[in-house]
Amino acid sequence: MRIFNWRYFANWVIFRIDDRLLLMFIGIIVGVCSGLAAIGLNRSLIAMLEWLHEYRHVWWGFLLPAAGAALSSLFLNKIVKEGAGHGVPEVIYSVSRYGGLMRFRSSFSRLISSCLTIGSGGSAGPEAPVVMSGAAIGSNIAKLFNLNDRQRITIVGCGAAGAISSIFNAPIAGMVFTIEVILGEWTALNIVPIAMASVAGTEISRILQGNQIAFSHRLFHIDLTDIFACVGLAILTAAASILLTRMLRSMHGISGKVRIPLWLRAAFGGCAVGIIGISFPVVVGEGYHSIRTMIEGGYSSGFAIVATATLAKILATSLTLGWGGSGGIFAPSLVIGSLAGLTYHRCLVFLWPSVDWVNEGCFALLGMAGLISGMLQAPLTAIFLIVEITGGYGVILPLIIISAISSTCSHYIEPASFYLKELVEKGQLLRPGTDARVLSDLSVPELIEKDCVSVTPNMLLRDFIAIVEKSHRNYFPVEDEKTGDFLGMIHLDDIRPYLFNPIMYDAVILEQIMNPRVQVVLPDDDLSDVLNRMDENRLFSMPVVANNKFIGMISKATLLDQYRKELMVQTTN
Repeated sequence: MRIFNWRYFANWVIFRIDDRLLLMFIGIIVGVCSGLAAIGLNRSLIAMLEWLHEYRHVWWGFLLPAAGAALSSLFLNKIVKEGAGHGVPEVIYSVSRYGGLMRFRSSFSRLISSCLTIGSGGSAGPEAPVVMSGAAIGSNIAKLFNLNDRQRITIVGCGAAGAISSIFNAPIAGMVFTIEVILGEWTALNIVPIAMASVAGTEISRILQGNQIAFSHRLFHIDLTDIFACVGLAILTAAASILLTRMLRSMHGISGKVRIPLWLRAAFGGCAVGIIGISFPVVVGEGYHSIRTMIEGGYSSGFAIVATATLAKILATSLTLGWGGSGGIFAPSLVIGSLAGLTYHRCLVFLWPSVDWVNEGCFALLGMAGLISGMLQAPLTAIFLIVEITGGYGVILPLIIISAISSTCSHYIEPASFYLKELVEKGQLLRPGTDARVLSDLSVPELIEKDCVSVTPNMLLRDFIAIVEKSHRNYFPVEDEKTGDFLGMIHLDDIRPYLFNPIMYDAVILEQIMNPRVQVVLPDDDLSDVLNRMDENRLFSMPVVANNKFIGMISKATLLDQYRKELMVQTTN
């Protein structure tokens, strides 16, 4: 008896009528699964924080973050064989280079490692791990349905959107973050399935955890003076985001030079965070409780302590992530932004006490938007995230001002965001539809033209003309008679002065007229570089040489023809 093949039925009978319908259907499934993963991490963190709470006040409590970071590092490096990282860059890299292909173990590895790091008191956030988990879930479900690269990338975005939407109860923010940061392109093929996944992830969160905003606050009454003051806050948050970015990078560099096992490095960073947390408890863990207190206007510490706590949180986050802990920068950025907003508000009150400033909770809320905008250089994500997680629609105007100014200022000093910096430096950021992305799927060996006729340096011009008469090529490689080594090239233009003088036919040998300094291409050269060299030197063809042996020609015409075909494949909806 033949078993009914439900995958074939779903794939071909119903959904292949319209690919968008297929992607919407899979997007909902992925949104639900990634939402469940986010809820699982969130509840695990709550349970772990409560379990360890009573031990934080004993004399050895500062060792808890060290133990968590060490266990996290051992789990990632020894058990699941994945290196430490922030999660989001890895997702962007898989989208850029591998069509969204991700390993199945990535769907749970970062959830466990980040739970150990954050739950023990490390200064990191759960958002990036759930993004990686959701993206990996999406990638593997796309593989189950035999989707092509373009469709798989969309489903990976669905997983990331469902995870963010679920953890923040913010469907618009999840969708915008995915399109603005992860995929980097706004197309109809992406938006609708990702929107469906965001809604699915959000609804799962609301069913299991209730429809609650993350950070409630009272109504803010903002006047023109407060709006003008937002410019200064935007500059402050941009400076804080640049400082955090560079501190994280510096810590990565310093820890990489220390000759000790990875788990010991992570333990050292965690121990340092535990020591800082003795004086500044706000730096421990994800910090959501502190954010609620600041937005509600109940943070009682003075100006100097709040300013110092801002710097302490930046240092603690850099120590946690830079030395091998697992987690993201979302939650730390929200905490740092809130502290920066409080610092700025108290400075304004000190300098101009007669002005009726808005409540300090409003500046804490705006500071969060400024930090997210500066770190991610994604102002739309910051605006919608803060609006949705706080319900603060009344502050939309200053939110837009701060997000735009902060992301712009950060971009001038750090041209690439925190997530993209390393990928850009390594040439690994290849956005869909760009030259680099299209050419990355082509290689020099695919484009080699091998119908060239080789000649020797001692050949007479008369014999060479006989070869030219039978060839349709303008270029002729010159090879050593004995070794076969490539010596140079002859172009038809090189023999024009001799063509109409038969006396020279038996007086000139090819060694006299060949070009020995011709530019060559190696088989593993990057095609973007090859194309740039052709443009810079006004070349239409270049010889491909391997181990000093001529193996063929590569022409701009063939390259651009294949480029066009590959572009059609990558951009066909």
